Amino acid sequence: MSLAIPPNPQFGQLSSSVCFEIAKKLHKNPRDIAKQIEKEAEAAASSFTLIEKVKAEGQGYINFYIDLARFSQLTLESARTLDTEYGFVKTSKPERVIVEHTSANPIHPIHIGHGRNSVLGDALTRILKAQGHEVSAHYYVDDVGRQSALIAYGYKLLGKPEPEGKPDHFIGAIYAITNCLLEIRRLKERLENARSTPGAEEEVRDLQRRLDEWVSIAAGLKEKHPDLFNKLLEEISKAESPELEVNLLLQRYEAGEEETKSLIREFSQLCLEGFKQTLARAGISVDSWDWESMFVWNGDVARCLDELKKTPFVFEEGGVLEFDAEMVAQTLGLKEAFGVKPDQEIPSLTLVRADGTTLYTTRDISYSLWKFKRADRVINVIGMEQKLAQLQLKMALCALGYVKEARNLIHFSYNLVRFPGQRMSGRKGRYVTFDEVMDEAVARAYEEVSKRSPQLPNETKHKISEVVGIGAIKYALVETDPQKHVVFTWDKVLNFETNSAPYIQYSHARACSILRKAGKQNRKVDAAVLKEPLERDLVLMISRFPEAFIDAADNLKPNIIADYANALADKFNTFYAALPVLKADSPELANARLMLVDAVRITLRNALILIGIKAPQRM
Repeated sequence: MSLAIPPNPQFGQLSSSVCFEIAKKLHKNPRDIAKQIEKEAEAAASSFTLIEKVKAEGQGYINFYIDLARFSQLTLESARTLDTEYGFVKTSKPERVIVEHTSANPIHPIHIGHGRNSVLGDALTRILKAQGHEVSAHYYVDDVGRQSALIAYGYKLLGKPEPEGKPDHFIGAIYAITNCLLEIRRLKERLENARSTPGAEEEVRDLQRRLDEWVSIAAGLKEKHPDLFNKLLEEISKAESPELEVNLLLQRYEAGEEETKSLIREFSQLCLEGFKQTLARAGISVDSWDWESMFVWNGDVARCLDELKKTPFVFEEGGVLEFDAEMVAQTLGLKEAFGVKPDQEIPSLTLVRADGTTLYTTRDISYSLWKFKRADRVINVIGMEQKLAQLQLKMALCALGYVKEARNLIHFSYNLVRFPGQRMSGRKGRYVTFDEVMDEAVARAYEEVSKRSPQLPNETKHKISEVVGIGAIKYALVETDPQKHVVFTWDKVLNFETNSAPYIQYSHARACSILRKAGKQNRKVDAAVLKEPLERDLVLMISRFPEAFIDAADNLKPNIIADYANALADKFNTFYAALPVLKADSPELANARLMLVDAVRITLRNALILIGIKAPQRM
């Protein structure tokens, strides 16, 4: 029987429309069925401990009225007794789960888009752990590919320099400059050829436009990194064939050539050190760093390819090895199971290029099988633009006979983060880094904390600002439905008045302040004295936390926790503004309200912990 919360408390605390479903099957009036249920419920009233009455109302609804005195006592005592575990309902079927998140290529700093990935992945890890699963957070280090070879080329030309500043920012500058200079060189060569080709005027105009754009990008990079830019320009200008050298580096790395391995691993490790600093500041941990190259060098990728070649789903075209994902889906009847429309054709997947190098998704097949040796369920937190690649990956697993694994491979997709007026591109060196956003948030939070609590010592204000600023970013990235864009505006992110981490954190700090002023609490409290509608609304809201938790965990929706925390903060602040706690009409009422405030504190703290946000006691 499905239950819902009535829109108006005068219709009880729970409601069911089951009578309408029964009426359809029995061809009876739903109101008559509701009356019959009401009559039987009255006869069995003594067996209900928390239900005061059951009423048939409206056209056939069954409304349940809770014994609010008993219910309040039970809810508040549960929160106090369970404390750090309140709301975390354990699963009856614990699983081994791997959550792969962040996995930014080690070629430039983690930008704010990847930051959303990190925050969502961390929240999923926390929620599933709290539900009783054995969860491990993994980071896939994508060190095999042209981008890494491109940095290797620039890094080697510079003489493998010591990083200036944060290492990932330094490596990102090398990547952007090297890519830019090679792009300009390539476009100049194409433009020269086009100018000597009759009838290519349109192509000439297009190439000139693109060249002008890259020259403009080069000017910006030179202004930001003059020494790096000039040195790379000098070295690349002398090179005979930079593109060939980049391709050779890529091939040598896949082949495991020692000098190239040492070169690429060196700057990749530098970049990862920067990533670890960023994630640590954001309060995000990773349990396992899994190198993509490992699966190439240990033969896993080659073995996977050999097994795929034995199936009827692989073919060669123009020296390129292709995987027919559509044929797999049709042959094995997989479209409906994997959410693909019957008339939707799945494009084929290139497994191996003509030069013998593999592609990302090819290597990801081996990585997925490796993960499933260690987990029952694998959750890949990857942008929604990778939807096709993730589907092709699942088809490849099915082709190899791993249908169960493919079903248990979950693509947790998410949308982009937008800063109004800014466009991001790692190749062009245009991105808003997670580090920059954290710095800005903490600086703005410091101004707000100083306004609100000027009496606090400077060191305390800085500590609070770090917690509030970073919490504000994380909440903004997690509270929006993952399928929607996050439009990042500071007025919203750091709003202390509504729907933000600072607002929820401030509510928690307010509850802590009330409890501090009260001193030691009386453990014997009668919650029956909480009769005001605002008090009872707050109790009911606290009681719904376990349900919100189950919904978030079962459906992988961390934004449900963020929404719940904001709604609870709203209820608490309405209660706080209307009803005195320490100066209540009687000691009994004051004690009961203190117990209510403590339950709010516990619930807000637990909700914030689930989405990786700290709950400060002072603000």
